[in-house]
Amino acid sequence: MTKKRVGLIVDILMYGLLLAQMLYIFIGGVAHEIIGIAFFVCMVVHLVLKGWWFRTLFKKKSASRRFFDILTCLLILTVLTLMFSSMGVSRILFPWFHALGSADLHRYLATAVLAMGVLHGGMHGIWRAKKKGRALVLVILATILALALGLFGVPYMNRHLKQVDISHADKVQGDKVDWKGKKPLVVYFTRLGNTDFEPDVDAVSGASLLMSDGEMMGSNQLLADMICDILDCDAAAITLTGQRYPSSYNSTISVARDELKANARPAIETIDVSEYDSLILIYPLWWGSIPMPVATFLEQHDLREKIIYLIATQGSAGYGSTVSEIEELASGAKVVKGTSIYCEDIPDARAELYELIRSWNEGK
Repeated sequence: MTKKRVGLIVDILMYGLLLAQMLYIFIGGVAHEIIGIAFFVCMVVHLVLKGWWFRTLFKKKSASRRFFDILTCLLILTVLTLMFSSMGVSRILFPWFHALGSADLHRYLATAVLAMGVLHGGMHGIWRAKKKGRALVLVILATILALALGLFGVPYMNRHLKQVDISHADKVQGDKVDWKGKKPLVVYFTRLGNTDFEPDVDAVSGASLLMSDGEMMGSNQLLADMICDILDCDAAAITLTGQRYPSSYNSTISVARDELKANARPAIETIDVSEYDSLILIYPLWWGSIPMPVATFLEQHDLREKIIYLIATQGSAGYGSTVSEIEELASGAKVVKGTSIYCEDIPDARAELYELIRSWNEGK
């Protein structure tokens, strides 16, 4: 097999692997990470086969060739950054690597690689095409489609096409922790119970919903159930008493943005925390902040001298600005960071929660 044919096969394989990576909701986390490694291996082979290009980098060239060189250099740098980002968001093969661990950054980098890769390959087609104008239009359209897939298509599929159906007992039941002193109250906020869903709505994955034994459940409620099983403690949901959020996730996020801008305090049902020395607060990140009903809860109670353990859920990374927000709203309370759980990891978070609660208990 000639070197040219090997290069063509590797190039086609790279595009196929990258496209499969973008459609990760259909292949699962393990396959996603393995395919990612295969892509980077193909990239190395591609660079070795194209080693001659590096030797021509500083030679005098036409404007289109020079643009191609600049694009290729940017593509290589972006692929290298994507490699570290892939390790940063890995939860199977590289769980110890945390740099560049933002899921949003990872998606943007993958989108950039796909778009620049299409443009990179398309320029070869333009040079070879007889009708260069038509070829240019096709390459531009393909690049736009690649950008649209990464920026809009992947988030849409993740929200509307991916189904998560679990066995509640399998995910919730397990080892226990003998908590020292008075047990905490688990307080959680989730979309279920705070949203006007249609009767026939199908639950999808994401940051908020899943199916548990065929019934729709809020993801944060599942986390609360896990903790209650670990500690044999009580739980209470933060529940709106007035207007609820719309069924559409995108509409809910839009309403949440308006509430955040207005610093709103939606009315919620009363939760009695007077008998508890500590709370475990489970909340999602909305626009990098706490949902305003959570702010209502924190302001409604005298939390001085109490310990508030934080568990955040998110579709990106970290706690956003929520730690400082909670410290300000719960003045006088001791706020303890626990963990920030990526939405797709919620169904399998019990082991992490068990170790976290053990560490809290041992540190008391």
